[in-house]
Amino acid sequence: MSMSKTTNTYNRQNWEDAEFPILCQTCLGDNPYIRMTKEKYGKECKICVRPFTVFRWCPGARMRFKKTEVCQTCSRLKNVCQTCLLDLEYGLPIQVRDAALKIKDDIPRSDVNKEYYVQNIDNEISKNDPTTPAGAVGKSAAASDLLMKLARTSPYYKRNRPHICSFWVKGECKRGEECPYRHEKPTDPDDPLADQNIKDRYYGFNDPVADKLMRRAAAMPKLEPPEDTSITTLYIGNIGEVLTEKTLRDHFYQYGEIRSVTMVAKNQCAFIEYTNRSAAELAAERTFNKLILGGRRLNIKWGRSQGRQTISAAEGVREILEPVPGLPGALPPPPESVGNNFFNLPGMMPAPPMIPPPPMPPAAFLFGPPAAAPIFPPGTAPTGIHYPSQDPSRMGASQGIGKPWPEEN
Repeated sequence: MSMSKTTNTYNRQNWEDAEFPILCQTCLGDNPYIRMTKEKYGKECKICVRPFTVFRWCPGARMRFKKTEVCQTCSRLKNVCQTCLLDLEYGLPIQVRDAALKIKDDIPRSDVNKEYYVQNIDNEISKNDPTTPAGAVGKSAAASDLLMKLARTSPYYKRNRPHICSFWVKGECKRGEECPYRHEKPTDPDDPLADQNIKDRYYGFNDPVADKLMRRAAAMPKLEPPEDTSITTLYIGNIGEVLTEKTLRDHFYQYGEIRSVTMVAKNQCAFIEYTNRSAAELAAERTFNKLILGGRRLNIKWGRSQGRQTISAAEGVREILEPVPGLPGALPPPPESVGNNFFNLPGMMPAPPMIPPPPMPPAAFLFGPPAAAPIFPPGTAPTGIHYPSQDPSRMGASQGIGKPWPEEN
């Protein structure tokens, strides 16, 4: 293994010998049964030029092999992943995080000063908790609004895709679907994202990815409060199935007194109503595009006034019922001669007049002999019973109706 002259000045006891790397979830991949190869003192750190243990693995199917690029001392010094050099907590470049937290980079750049600085940091790390960041990052204040706006809430596995096949770009790749590289058009060489290097990202200087995220944060919209001061309700979207009413109430109660919390599980949203307008405005300002609960970024909007909704609905109905100008009027009724001629056929005689039905029998019919059958016009006499109500055994009638009462003994 060939090493530079700077590396030979180190004592071998200061070289890194680790059992597991410091990685973000994206670089580690979604495969729980991942395999890694470990090479002790395999390469020099790209920052401190000190030999360290190199880990190599494949994060998933159809992904490229990845390996650690910096040692764990430099990783903990900036609280970044050993492979992608992005912040472990927010998934953002160091330049964005340092600008949001106002952290000043005090790492020396010269070789001798860098060696001395890293040795002191390594001694400090060995005395503290190995899971906490060191240096200025560990002493920084709480998270800022900018970091909460740009923070990534889920892994971005697309970053682990293979590189573009150079033979396919030249039209000479003969592997077809078996080629482990991507068959896609490469990015424009003039694109700033095509020029990235590890040192600029680690020191937070001239990082094109950080510049793109800063421009995105400046162009983000703001949530303006409605003109109706009676609105004190906030709409909370994308709550999923994990967040409960108690979780939302406990978090939003810090901005003011809550009147009610309404959960709509079907649409995965909730409505939080405050007792006063100032509390609702404060909650909207502090949570819009910043709130992450249960690993989900919540969508915050203002609610609508119930009075305005009723007025708008009434206006919509009124607009539908208003007649359209310019249409012809209603047609006149047909003459009496064709009143029953539904098909308007010439020479068709009107239908004969209908004979009114006979009057209903008196109530004494229930206790005496049956009355005479009604008289129907010739040719129209019914056969049998027309309706169930005419059947004496139906509609609650007893079989004994129409029979004389039994004599008493």
